[in-house]
Amino acid sequence: MKKILISLLILTAINLNITGQNLFKADYKTLHFGFMLGLNAMDFGITPTLDPINRVIYEADIDRITPGFSVGVIGNLRLSDYFALRLIPSMHFGQRDLVYVNRSSKTPENQTIKSNLLTVPLYLKYASVRIKNYRPYLIGGVGMAFDLGRERDNPVLLRPMDAFFDFGVGCTLYFQYFRFSPEIKFSMGLTNVLTPLEDRPQDFISDDNKRFTQALSRLTSRLVTLTFNFE
Repeated sequence: MKKILISLLILTAINLNITGQNLFKADYKTLHFGFMLGLNAMDFGITPTLDPINRVIYEADIDRITPGFSVGVIGNLRLSDYFALRLIPSMHFGQRDLVYVNRSSKTPENQTIKSNLLTVPLYLKYASVRIKNYRPYLIGGVGMAFDLGRERDNPVLLRPMDAFFDFGVGCTLYFQYFRFSPEIKFSMGLTNVLTPLEDRPQDFISDDNKRFTQALSRLTSRLVTLTFNFE
């Protein structure tokens, strides 16, 4: 699969180099729209309490990164030859796999947290000078995230809203009828998304499972997305 993908990218690059300049008026449109598809990897920034729970100290970490799926729509407002504002409401489907290790017995225990994140970011995009049918760019912005797939009986419950900061890089490839932009972005949550036990109904979680929240002081969301934009 990797060889096929690399071969396609090489053939695309060769084709764009030998053809003339495609869509030469496209960058001068005041407003245009598109859509994006991509893959994501969800992560946490974890701050443990390291307080004894029933005389046991638990350490928590991300067990493994599980790939997820992302889809969204693109709205682009041209500001100048090099700058644009972009609004990209998106859905990100994925999960985080936490592992807890008992310091005494070294026995690992796992908890899976699934998320369906609706993100509404506003970006400022800076694009370089166009070179034939290529145009690299930088992108950065802030936004809000809404977790629509929270499982209320999960031992670790996330708050429904978060604010985040995004930054990334990409390159626009100009084809005859559309623009295609592979792009990678890094998202960092700005708030603590861990719901403390005192904010949860007591009948939603057993006494034994409370330790999975008690072992954590703070969780901040992290998200890496590899997207393919069509405009």
